[in-house]
Amino acid sequence: MRTINHWIGGKPATGSSARTSPVWNPATGEQQAEVVLASAEDVDAAVRTAAAAFEQWSQSSLSTRAKVLFAFRELVNARTQDFAEIISDEHGKVVSDARGEVQRGLEVVEYACGIPTLLKGEYSDQVSGGVDLFSFRQPLGVCAGITPFNFPAMVPMWMYPVAIACGNTFVLKPSERDPSASLLAAALWSEAGLPDGVFNVVHGDKEAVDALLDHQDVAAVSFVGSTPIARYIHERGTAAGKRVQALGGAKNHAIVLPDAGIDYTSDHLVAAAFGSAGERCMAISAAVAVGGAGDELVAAVSEKARAVKVGSGRDSDSEMGPVVTAAARDRIVGLIGTGAEQGGTLAVDGRGLTVPGYENGFFVGPTVIDNVTTEMDVYREEIFGPVLSVVRADSVDEAIALINANPYGNGTAIFTNSGEAARRFQRGVNVGMIGINVPIPVPMAYYSFGGWKDSLFGDKHIHGPEGVSFYTRAKVVTSRWPRVEAASGSSFHFPTSN
Repeated sequence: MRTINHWIGGKPATGSSARTSPVWNPATGEQQAEVVLASAEDVDAAVRTAAAAFEQWSQSSLSTRAKVLFAFRELVNARTQDFAEIISDEHGKVVSDARGEVQRGLEVVEYACGIPTLLKGEYSDQVSGGVDLFSFRQPLGVCAGITPFNFPAMVPMWMYPVAIACGNTFVLKPSERDPSASLLAAALWSEAGLPDGVFNVVHGDKEAVDALLDHQDVAAVSFVGSTPIARYIHERGTAAGKRVQALGGAKNHAIVLPDAGIDYTSDHLVAAAFGSAGERCMAISAAVAVGGAGDELVAAVSEKARAVKVGSGRDSDSEMGPVVTAAARDRIVGLIGTGAEQGGTLAVDGRGLTVPGYENGFFVGPTVIDNVTTEMDVYREEIFGPVLSVVRADSVDEAIALINANPYGNGTAIFTNSGEAARRFQRGVNVGMIGINVPIPVPMAYYSFGGWKDSLFGDKHIHGPEGVSFYTRAKVVTSRWPRVEAASGSSFHFPTSN
């Protein structure tokens, strides 16, 4: 059985813990490896290594950092297919989807390559007689990232390129379900010339997470995952005096108006609901059909859902792969059943799907549930699977109110040909990321990603300008260089700008 180890100080590390966790191939249902789970002592070793590396890396020139980032970008780009195959084997998503994930992560690396410009400060000359005022930003120290299984390459890349470019060192705790992509990234950082200890990877479960949150040398923690864990990360991390950004769960809605093009809309809804088997925090899981749009929408979406090609992620014909574990499959199947029991209409039932040659895989087929109400479990819970619920509303305002009543506020979309309705929607909905005829409105890397309400804990979104702000702190300097012969005495009065 292959063993997946940590990466500490520029090389693989076995750690002191004897605990391991299985890594499955979701398409076959077979265990393909075991990953070691870090003890608190292993986390301490990684953090101490990162703290020692910070002394040199934080003093490196911006040119040096940019050169390493450019080299890392080229290496990742050259190995995109390797990343994609690793992700497909451990997560289950199709290889083409995994390649897209790596490319979106690379956009953040490319953004971080501009760190000499991103860290430019401000300067005000002669704010008072012979006095100048300027500001600049400095790195925090050791930063930690705790990342989910659904994007094992992209989500870590939302964090560590920006953190490292700003002069910090980094300890990544990826999901133990699909850990190998992070180790490939670590090896490429080393090949790119990043000094040993600047980037480290520790695998683990709650013991490793708590050790990072409690460690006195960890200055900041970034997290992406479910809302209950995001709330826990934020509360425990901030209680320990750390800066924390914790992105939580989602229940993303798409409003469909009667004037929307039904073929275009249904194409994009099917892709947004069932791509990556629905295991995306930005997946559309609830379509809100306004007025007379409902019946035609359900018919079109159902027809296209039945046509989705489900199979192994390594099969080039597959459009959707399995979900990540047997437990995830069973939970999704249970929620589909509950949706039907509570009054939903199963327009397409994805339970019991068997893929020839992969009979033991963790598959759930695309599922469409019509006539869903906001009281049903299938609406209230974040399913994180290939399930699209269709809710009916009489008007745009009713649909907006429905979205605003939901505790989540990550992403949402509207499909319409009405500019007035779209503008009313974008201004009235209490959600952080909004798409207009775009179902998955993930912003480009030079903007920041993050939701509102229970989808974000902390005041800084991830990557983009807010990412730079999160991984640095400002320093303001008031400077005077008087001529000795003209220097005047000091005063006990409060200083003014005279």
